[in-house]
Amino acid sequence: MTHASYVHGAAAQPLIGETIGRYFDAACARYAAHDALVVRHQNVRLSYTELKLKVDALACSLIRLGLKPGERIGIWSQNNLEWTLTQFATAKAGLVLVNINPAYRRAELEYALNKVGCRALILSPAFKSSDYLEMLTDLAPELATCTPGALRSERLPALETVIRMGEVQSHGMLNFDTLLSAPSLPELQALEALGETLQFDDPINIQFTSGTTGNPKGATLSHHNILNNGFFVAEAIGLSEADRLCIPVPLYHCFGMVMGNLGCLTHGATMVYPSEAFEPLAALETLAEEHCTAMYGVPTMFIAVLDHPRFGEFDVSTLRTGIMAGSPCPTEVMKRVVDKMNMGEVTIAYGMTETSPVSFQSGRDDPLDRRVSTVGRVQPHCEVKIVDTDGRIVPRGTPGELCTRGYSVMLGYWGDEAKTREAIDAAGWMHTGDIATIDDEGYCNIVGRIKDMVIRGGENIYPREIEEFLYRHPKIVDVQVVGVPDQKYGEALCAWIILREGESMTEDEVRRFCQGQIAHYKIPAYIRFTDSFPMTVTGKIQKFQIRERMKQELGLNDAATA
Repeated sequence: MTHASYVHGAAAQPLIGETIGRYFDAACARYAAHDALVVRHQNVRLSYTELKLKVDALACSLIRLGLKPGERIGIWSQNNLEWTLTQFATAKAGLVLVNINPAYRRAELEYALNKVGCRALILSPAFKSSDYLEMLTDLAPELATCTPGALRSERLPALETVIRMGEVQSHGMLNFDTLLSAPSLPELQALEALGETLQFDDPINIQFTSGTTGNPKGATLSHHNILNNGFFVAEAIGLSEADRLCIPVPLYHCFGMVMGNLGCLTHGATMVYPSEAFEPLAALETLAEEHCTAMYGVPTMFIAVLDHPRFGEFDVSTLRTGIMAGSPCPTEVMKRVVDKMNMGEVTIAYGMTETSPVSFQSGRDDPLDRRVSTVGRVQPHCEVKIVDTDGRIVPRGTPGELCTRGYSVMLGYWGDEAKTREAIDAAGWMHTGDIATIDDEGYCNIVGRIKDMVIRGGENIYPREIEEFLYRHPKIVDVQVVGVPDQKYGEALCAWIILREGESMTEDEVRRFCQGQIAHYKIPAYIRFTDSFPMTVTGKIQKFQIRERMKQELGLNDAATA
C-alpha cells in the first residue's frame, strides 16, 4: 500500500496554555537580570526586569485612555523600542494589536484602520521616504483642532486616539513617552486583575496579508497561536537564556514579532535589533559587537551580508544558529551561511502568516543535505497533508497543495467570513496555496506556489527547480524565474538574473549553461540581467511584478494563454 502524504508532529512537550501577558510576567521574573532587549540604533539596553516596568507602565496608560479588551490598536512604525513595548503592553491589556506595514501609503492605511475598526493608532513620525504624520493628517485633518484622544474623523470614523513617537508635539496627538510614566499601585493591581480574565484563545493580533489582487486580508491570531509558535520555533534552534538573537527582520511581520520576540521571551534570550530596517553593515556590526549567537533573515538578507565588501572585517565567530525563511532558500546560499558565518546549526523554516507562521522547520542536527534541500519536518502539534486538485491525499513524493491543521491556524480573516471559509475548510485544514512534496522520512520540499506554476505546452514547470539549477553558475548571485504569456505554448519562461559584482554574462551564455543539463522546455525563453528584484518590505520577492513588467516590455497579453 502506498504511504500517504500525511504527517503530524507528535510531541512530549505540551502546548502553553496561558495568555502572552501571564507568560510575560513569569518570564520576566525567571530571567530578571538577563538582557532582554538591545536596540542598537536607539542606544537602548534593558534587562527583563526593566522591560517589564516599561511594559506595565504602557499597558496601564492604554487602559487609562479608555481602551478595552478586544478593541483594536494599530502600530505603524519601523523596528524600535516602542514597537516591542507596544506588542507586550497590548497583550497584557487584552487589546488587539494591528500591524500596519511600514511601506503602506494613504489609501492602504485608510483601508487597514477602517477594515478592523482601530480605535487607537501608535505611529512613528516618518520612516525612509514615508512621512507618516503628513499622510495621517491628510486622512484626518480634524487632528489639527481636536483634543488628543477625542478625534472625530470623517474618513477614519473608528479612530479616536493617536499616539506619536518622538519628543515633538503634534496637534491632536499624545506623545508615546508620556505614557511610560510610573503607574499607581491601584492601576497595577487593576492590570493584574484584568490579566486573570483574559483567555488564551482571545484574538490578540491582526496581520494583513499582501495579496497580489484585491485588498489585503486581516489574518487574526490568538495568544495561543503565536505564543506557542514562537516557543516551538525557538526550541528547534536550541535557544536559551545564554543566546543573543540578531533580529534584522521587520517586527510588523511574524518573523520579527513571533519567531523573534516571542521566541526570545519564551527562552530568556536577548532580542537584538541592529537597525530600523535591514542594513547589511549594521547587521555585521551588531553581530560582532553584541556577540550574537543567532540571526534570523530571509535569503536576500544573508546574501547581502555575505557579499558586503567589509564582511571580512567582522568577527562573527560567536554565531552558531538561526533561521532562514520567508522565501525559498537557495542551496548555495545555505552552504555559504554555514561555512562563512559559522552558523553550523542554522535551520530552514516554512510557514505563512495565517499559521502563526511556522509549520515546518529543519533540525539543528539534520544532515546538511537535508537542511539545504528541504524545509525540514512538521512542527510539534501540527498536522500536514498534501492533496491533489480534488482534495485527496497524494502518495509520498507526489506534488500537491500543502494543507495544515492545529493550534497554529488563525482564527480567521477579520470581518470576512467568506474569505475565511475559502482558506479554512470544514475539517479545519488551512489551504496554503503552496505546492509541496513530503518524502518517506517526513521531510517537506516546497516546489512552488500554485499561482507561480508555469504550464508550457501542457508541461507543468516549477520555477524553483530552474532557479536552483541556475544558482550553480559561479557568475550568478540570485535569480528569479516566472511564466509570461506565449501565443504558441500558452506560457514561456523568463529568468531575471543578478550577477556577482564585476561579472558579465550574455543570454546565450545562460542558455548554453542549461543545454544538456535540464529539459529543453525548462530553458528560459527570455533572460534579463538586473541589479535588484521588486520586493516587499519583509524581503519577499514579488514575482507578479516581474511578470507584469515583462508583459509590458514584450507587449504580451494574458489572452494569449487562453
